[in-house]
Amino acid sequence: MTYKETLNFLYSKLPVYQRQGVEAYKKDINNIKHLCKYINNPQNKLKFIHIGGTNGKGSTAKILCNVLQKQKLKVGLYTSPHYFDFRERIQINNNKIEKVFITKFIAKILPIINKIQPSFFEVTVALSLYYFYKKKVDLAIIEVGLGGRLDSTNIIKPIISVITNVSLDHTNLLGNSVKKIATEKAGIIKKETPIIIGREQKEIKNIFINKAKKEKSKLIFAKKYNIKITPKYQKENANTVISILKLMIEKGYKINLNKIIKNINQEIEVMGRWNIINKKPLTIIDSAHNTDGFIKINKEIKEIEHRKTHIVFGCSNDKKVKENLNFFPKKGKYYFCQANVIRSKDYLTFKNIGDDLNINYTLIKSPLQALQTAQAQAKQDDLIIVTGSIFLVGEVLEKFCDI
Repeated sequence: MTYKETLNFLYSKLPVYQRQGVEAYKKDINNIKHLCKYINNPQNKLKFIHIGGTNGKGSTAKILCNVLQKQKLKVGLYTSPHYFDFRERIQINNNKIEKVFITKFIAKILPIINKIQPSFFEVTVALSLYYFYKKKVDLAIIEVGLGGRLDSTNIIKPIISVITNVSLDHTNLLGNSVKKIATEKAGIIKKETPIIIGREQKEIKNIFINKAKKEKSKLIFAKKYNIKITPKYQKENANTVISILKLMIEKGYKINLNKIIKNINQEIEVMGRWNIINKKPLTIIDSAHNTDGFIKINKEIKEIEHRKTHIVFGCSNDKKVKENLNFFPKKGKYYFCQANVIRSKDYLTFKNIGDDLNINYTLIKSPLQALQTAQAQAKQDDLIIVTGSIFLVGEVLEKFCDI
């Protein structure tokens, strides 16, 4: 198969959660165990940092990777989902996995794929582990896909585990309370493996304390450092990264922590997170997609001097839209759209929501056309925000892929 044929096979033959939703989710790690056994268990020959949490896990992983590669380490990075290029998921020192490696790997494991019918995510996790092993990385940073306890990435035995924070998201799969979701995320806490918690949350603090005690694992709540970060919501993730680095130093890694803290703002830019794609009018894309994320970006909006806010918005069909839109400026102009994936909420259904909230809105199916309309209607001193869905942001990012 060619690279294009290989991707078509992965998308068409394997269940893809990010595009299909619940139907593609597998509630155990049996398939990843079979896949890894088939490729001689590469996960047993690598050092890992495992990062979970509701929000900020991707940013934390990317910032950590940015910092560590400047310490002359060969760092593998696995994140999901991707925005517009499948190879975004698997990188070494910011270089994407080679297309030929992907095609050869899928050809190699085709017999086991046909036998056990794994999900798209399970195959990509196996691919990342095999790639990092073959490329002899010094360390691999692995972002949890969904939850933790039953996530395919939980096959690894990390040197450090991290949970950034916990809030309500994917409640149909992880539970309808923060405590239930925290219990699932605590599933990545391993025996005698230090665990860092990015945000100390009173309601769920004891869940992590008890799990760490049971596993005889050192528990660390990330400290707050006096650092200046743009956007400000990345400060929590930067603090978590610094806590990880301090623990790595304890483990014998040679890291210039003072220099990193001094220059941490240079490492903050993460694809899909507060990316400025135009200055007049100021146009920012951010893939916030749940309540906690929307609260954070709206704090950022309030910090920016501007005349009027234009919001290009689309989301998945399982989101509480009316509740989340209440966090945005009431007097803003909204452009409701629909990303080109099955899970996207039909843009026409925003009509009732817009009417109920009594907001100024326009319905435009294409995210790019919605953005172009917003740009045409905005004044030079206005602010345009594109948000609500990773897939929506991905469609816009593809046009501005030099970010």
